[in-house]
Amino acid sequence: MKDVKISLVLNIIIVILVTLGSIFMISGFNFMAEEIPLIATKVEALKYYTVDSNILMGVISFIFIIYEILLLKNKIKEIPRFVYFLKLLATAGVTLTFLITAIFLAPFSTYSFFAFYQNSNLFFHFIIPILSIISFIFFESTNKIKFKDTILAILSMIIYAVFYIINALTHVENGKVSLDYDWYGFLRNGVNSIIYVIPVMLLITYAISLTLWESNKKLYERRTKDV
Repeated sequence: MKDVKISLVLNIIIVILVTLGSIFMISGFNFMAEEIPLIATKVEALKYYTVDSNILMGVISFIFIIYEILLLKNKIKEIPRFVYFLKLLATAGVTLTFLITAIFLAPFSTYSFFAFYQNSNLFFHFIIPILSIISFIFFESTNKIKFKDTILAILSMIIYAVFYIINALTHVENGKVSLDYDWYGFLRNGVNSIIYVIPVMLLITYAISLTLWESNKKLYERRTKDV
């Protein structure tokens, strides 16, 4: 039960940070530098996968908290499989956000690298993803998630990709999409970039899902052997 308690604490922290980050993002409150990239206020903030994936992480972490409390109080014998699957889906989403920011957005932006880790983005791009990965791999290891489940972890990316594509294709001028509607800059080389950008993003998301699942599985097997 020690792992459950640690996971519970981490999930509570995640929910708190997601709540604060969302409030800061939507209200436009800045506690660090004032001029930073990928900022929008009110409902417009939801156009970012960063915000969406972190809110999803917060909601699913809250669900996980409920089941962990029930488990610790002996109200249930185990956490259901679908809850672990939801946690994999959410963790894959915020991990994608973490990697895309660190590998693509921050290094190739006109802003400084650390501009992407200020204000609510400090939570969304770094702290929440790291806590989510640690919680899922080290303290929520289970044999309930099957290999076939890993492909479903790309659902959030598929839904967002559909939204992104529709938004881009309805704002094409001279074969290109303005950064006002291509806010991540994925189509900066032209709208035809969709042909390879979307499949690559889905493949990366699936690779992340597989890696998280395999890491979780190996840790579970190691623990069962030790017992």
